Amino acid sequence: MSNTNDMLNDPEILRELIMDHYQYPHNHKLTEEADYKSVHMASDSCIDDITVQSKIKDGKIEDIRFDGVACTISTASTSMMTDLLKGKSVDEAEAIIHQYFNMIDAKEYDPDVLEEAVALKNVYRQANRIKCATIGWKAIDQMIHESEEKE
Repeated sequence: MSNTNDMLNDPEILRELIMDHYQYPHNHKLTEEADYKSVHMASDSCIDDITVQSKIKDGKIEDIRFDGVACTISTASTSMMTDLLKGKSVDEAEAIIHQYFNMIDAKEYDPDVLEEAVALKNVYRQANRIKCATIGWKAIDQMIHESEEKE
């Protein structure tokens, strides 16, 4: 793979990453297992209506998955998020989520920690897409905070 900076500045690569995660979303299946938490998210401004599930144990995100109906940006960003955060400690995940929200808010961020999620770096230019790009991330953020309160 070329270096991150080249990738970051090639709109074609960014578009392909987004379309790939939209057409073939990762971790796109819910489970009935009891030790998963679920958060349902719906948007009033888009078709987005998804459920995000996570299994957080001993301060680590063991699994994240999602399903539902969602637009391209929402599906792609949530798919990327599941890849990025699965297997991470809660602290690592919170740092990544913080960087992601900074990027979406057009603030300074570290592209290296976001990996493929940098494909969404231009979403801030379309205010109506920000909710789409953050819906899944807000769900996992909520589950992380709830898991910390429980411990």
